[in-house]
Amino acid sequence: MDKLENYRNIIERILNEYAAIPFAYGEIDSEAVFDRANDRYLLMTVGWENERRVHSCLVHVDIIDGKFWIQRDGTEDGIAEDLEREGIPKSDI
Repeated sequence: MDKLENYRNIIERILNEYAAIPFAYGEIDSEAVFDRANDRYLLMTVGWENERRVHSCLVHVDIIDGKFWIQRDGTEDGIAEDLEREGIPKSDI
């Protein structure tokens, strides 16, 4: 498997793991959104918290020139740590 395909699989697996974590409040779901054609990977939160509509981007990661560009990271520990745990070198994040 080439490097780009491996990187795509890794970020998709990480975001799917986050998407599977249920919210403790409200009727809120996480949705992992993958655009392999443009190498754009998102984790969205959507739903309702009481009367308030929730729609936001929790994580936005692009793969540009073979490197991860973290555009938005609303995770507790940081998506970069997850990538490093998967064996991605810091120089590619």
